[in-house]
Amino acid sequence: MENDIPRSVAIVGNAPDLHSLSSADQIDAAEWVVRFNNASGFGTWSGKRVTHLALVNHGGQMEEWLSDATFVQRPVVQQASHILFPFPRKTENPSAQEKDGRDWTDAAQSLLERPKVSVTILPGTVHQSARQLLASSENRVPTPSTGFLVALFLLGMLPTQTRIDVHGFGFEGWSGHSWMEEKRWFEEQADQGRLTLHSLPRKSAS
Repeated sequence: MENDIPRSVAIVGNAPDLHSLSSADQIDAAEWVVRFNNASGFGTWSGKRVTHLALVNHGGQMEEWLSDATFVQRPVVQQASHILFPFPRKTENPSAQEKDGRDWTDAAQSLLERPKVSVTILPGTVHQSARQLLASSENRVPTPSTGFLVALFLLGMLPTQTRIDVHGFGFEGWSGHSWMEEKRWFEEQADQGRLTLHSLPRKSAS
């Protein structure tokens, strides 16, 4: 990935309210378009391009994908030229791993890596940095979201002149993630000019 430095990157989250934005053309205009997992709205209201697809490689979601014979035929998987696995390989024997966190990296890489499609596994140092950045008095050992890990990885490898636009991040979901701290970090990066954070519309009080 370091040999192909883009001038612009769109990082596209899966927030439910993304469909209310008029961002599809801007997303598709980026040199790199980074999406996540089932890529909500791909092909319609969140644009029609993807270059990098981040797929969670531990746990039940990947197990489900591997058991689905049609998974590799999905348009978002077929179009992506780079696959990102956010979690490093586990060292424990698979039989000793908890089912909810089982490492499916080898099987997923064998399935997805092919000519003109590369697989990148985020290094453990990204996780270490993420936990340090997100640690708080309430949560000293935070669990970073996939979106946070991928964004942190990209900002660490791309030069400052690369324009990075972040779309469709709602900063809510599974209670185990440190959403307030993640949002704060993105806002700090935006204040420093490192990225542009496109906020979702405010939900009306009703």
